[in-house]
Amino acid sequence: MEITGARWGLEGGEAVLKLRALVINGDFDAYWAFHEQQEYQRNHRSKFSEMPTAGPQLQLISGGKA
Repeated sequence: MEITGARWGLEGGEAVLKLRALVINGDFDAYWAFHEQQEYQRNHRSKFSEMPTAGPQLQLISGGKA
């Protein structure tokens, strides 16, 4: 908020104020851990939760000519 020439829209300015409040209250680390967990859920876990199960196992056949 103290950047010379910066122009803040309502949405961006409010986001910065919320982050500053988290830092001042000492809650930022807990918030960031929650944020990272939610990002993981959105981007990784949900995409791979419905992966097909593995098919029959392959067997190694030995005794062939090298």
